[in-house]
Amino acid sequence: MTERVVLAYSGGLDTSVAIGWIAEETGAEVIAVAVDVGQGGEDLDVIRKRALACGAVEAEVADAKDEFAEEYCLPAIKANALYMDRYPLVSALSRPTIVKHLVAAAQKHGADTVAHGCTGKGNDQVRFEAGIVALAPDLKCIAPVRDYAMTRDKAIAFCEEKGLPIATTKKSPYSIDQNVFGRAIETGFLEDIWNAPIEDIYEYTQNPAVSREPDEVVITFKEGVPVAIDGKPVTVLQAIQQLNERAGAQGIGRIDMVEDRLVGIKSREVYEAPGAIALITAHQELENVTVERELARYKRGVEQRWSELVYDGQWFSPLKRALDGFVNEANQHVNGDIRMTLHGGRAVVTGRRSESSLYDFNLATYDTGDTFDQAAAKGFIDIYSLSSKIAAKRDLA
Repeated sequence: MTERVVLAYSGGLDTSVAIGWIAEETGAEVIAVAVDVGQGGEDLDVIRKRALACGAVEAEVADAKDEFAEEYCLPAIKANALYMDRYPLVSALSRPTIVKHLVAAAQKHGADTVAHGCTGKGNDQVRFEAGIVALAPDLKCIAPVRDYAMTRDKAIAFCEEKGLPIATTKKSPYSIDQNVFGRAIETGFLEDIWNAPIEDIYEYTQNPAVSREPDEVVITFKEGVPVAIDGKPVTVLQAIQQLNERAGAQGIGRIDMVEDRLVGIKSREVYEAPGAIALITAHQELENVTVERELARYKRGVEQRWSELVYDGQWFSPLKRALDGFVNEANQHVNGDIRMTLHGGRAVVTGRRSESSLYDFNLATYDTGDTFDQAAAKGFIDIYSLSSKIAAKRDLA
């Protein structure tokens, strides 16, 4: 029986060429799998037909936008996930979504190998392969660009030689990855970290320096889940999409950073994630109102570790699953509304209200009606500082 390889297929030059390249290198039949996580571009059926025209024996396409939003982006919102305190894991979140569909296709079609288009230099090769073996330990993984030296010029030559139905126009100077949660731009002149980004690289966001009217929005959460925008019910996907548009129009969510890649190098990345940043900002503020102090303090450490695990391709790992349980428990009382002003590249919280609030006006006020027992403070301070006082007597002697 002929071996079969499932290929993560985008419809572009590299993965279209990879179909025939893999077949020639391995003698295997190739099944192409394309997953829509909100990256836009061509119709899924067009992509499916192109895969077949390029030599795939089967081609599957999946509209996974809602799945991606609810099962991958939402946990990141609940975890206030920002790698290195800045990056909302745009690409890292999409990889396990795609992996799940690749593994399902491999099991369905009897394939023993999964292929992807990543290089040997980036994070995504790890995210794909660590995810695949976590779901199906017996599957093998190959990467034509990394394993068979399938360079860009070789891919173009292969495409022209075989007469494949794919344009071989000059490649964009940038490497771009995008989905509904955001957009990542790298390479080209951005590799010189002294060079400032130019407006031409952005698509999801408008120039925040341009004068425009502020936009006020109210986001409603239930147990950490965004369920309404300005009082109108939304799915998680709709919340992200609507805030991509509204926050993006105000230039919110632009990130320019040098980040620590898993493979050990530093890389300059430019991101735009307007919906993600607006939602995480609102969610963080609602947690400030509804989550008890010690739980909130501990959660901040969990958020950092959760973000690192996801960035490092450990979405399906035991530790990540265990931390998900903690994050969900911590979000149990994150209910209510956050009002924000979107303007000038910033999402600024201006109001909070919640039936689960731990904010007690009568305890917090300095005016008449204050119910805080100030007389209790002196004894509290005496006991709280006692160990330091005893140590100081010894150290200063």
